[in-house]
Amino acid sequence: MKCKIVAKATDMFLKLGFKSVTMDDIAGEMSISKKTIYKYFENKELLIAEGTMMVHEKIHETIEAIVAQNFNAIEENFEIRKMFKEMFNAFDNSPVYQLKKHYPEIHDQFMCREIEDCNMVFRQNILKGIEQGLYRENINVDSFVKFYYTLIFSINENTKSEKDVFALEYDALEYHTRALATQKGILELEKHLHNPIL
Repeated sequence: MKCKIVAKATDMFLKLGFKSVTMDDIAGEMSISKKTIYKYFENKELLIAEGTMMVHEKIHETIEAIVAQNFNAIEENFEIRKMFKEMFNAFDNSPVYQLKKHYPEIHDQFMCREIEDCNMVFRQNILKGIEQGLYRENINVDSFVKFYYTLIFSINENTKSEKDVFALEYDALEYHTRALATQKGILELEKHLHNPIL
């Protein structure tokens, strides 16, 4: 029952807003008593915290599945961007923006986990791209990882509309790739830009 409550509540939070959804709303949607929810969660904040953990795990399981398909480094980034678009396409407002505005402590915990895992994903992608001759060899990998996650997380934290988030992230991906790419990488990038995911 606990997992069902988290799943339903998280879906509602993402679609309707973390602030606006109440425990009564969740109970009504699930046809259970509010007491049942409070049996597992002392308050709404604990439910949101567990829900954001579930979202985090789902995102990174999906990223790992994409990486396992052995796309080239540039194609891999576009596939990951496509995954985010499909996962959050139904939402009007950016979940990260909402979380930062209404539940800053939970937001900070979520971002710490995301930065740690995204650091690893971005680093692996850059090393793969260098090995494949798509990215330049003479780069400071740590700096480029930091540049990219700072850009991506700044967009998510400060952009209210999910549609605007996707558009800006798409531009950020092109910006990031052009900064890294060899001539071979530019040709690969142009191929993906001619088949836009937006």
